[in-house]
Amino acid sequence: MSILVVRHGQTEWSMSGQHTGSTDIPLTPEGERLARTLSPLFAQRRVALVLTSPRRRARRTAELAGLTDGRAPVEVAEELVEWDYGAYEGRTTAEISAEVGHEWSVWHDGVVPGPTPGESVQEVAARARAVLTRANAVPEEDGDVVLVAHGHLLRVLAATWLGLSPTAGALFALEAGTWGELGREHGRPVLVRWSVPPLG
Repeated sequence: MSILVVRHGQTEWSMSGQHTGSTDIPLTPEGERLARTLSPLFAQRRVALVLTSPRRRARRTAELAGLTDGRAPVEVAEELVEWDYGAYEGRTTAEISAEVGHEWSVWHDGVVPGPTPGESVQEVAARARAVLTRANAVPEEDGDVVLVAHGHLLRVLAATWLGLSPTAGALFALEAGTWGELGREHGRPVLVRWSVPPLG
C-alpha cells in the first residue's frame, strides 16, 4: 500500500502566489484540464480509499481525476484543509515580507490571527498525523490511499511521514496539479516520488 498525494489543480491564487487557506476558490480552466490528465495514473492503481479536503478546488480535482467514479470509497476529511493563514490569507510572501520588514517564511515565522485564528506548523502537523493514522488503518492488500488536498498541508504531511520535523516540509516543493507517493522500503517510510506533473 502506498499513500498517493495530489495537490489540487491550478487556481487564480496559486498562479499569483497568494496564500489560500480558508478561501474557497475554483480551479482555472487550465487547472481543470490538468486534473483530467491525472486520470490515467489512477486507472492503473488499485485504490482502496480516497480522502479529500472539503474545499471545492480539491473535490473538483478528485472528480476530474476519476477518483469519484465509484471504484473506491470517497470521504471528505476536514483534517486535509490547508494551513490556516490567519491575517496572511490572500497575501503573497512578498507583501507579508514588506510588512514585517524581513524575508518572511510561513515555516519559520508562522502567521498572526486575522479573520481566522491562524495555525502553527505544529497544529498543521497534528492534523497530518491524524490523516496518516487513518490511511495506515487501511489493510495493505486493499490497495492505495489517495489524499487530495493542498500544498503546504501535504508538505507537512510528507515530512511527518518521514519522521522529520514538520518545518522540513519547506524542502518539499509541490506544484499545483502534481502528485507524489509515500511508501515503505524495508519497513521504513520513504518518499517514492514527488511533485510529478500530469501526463498532459
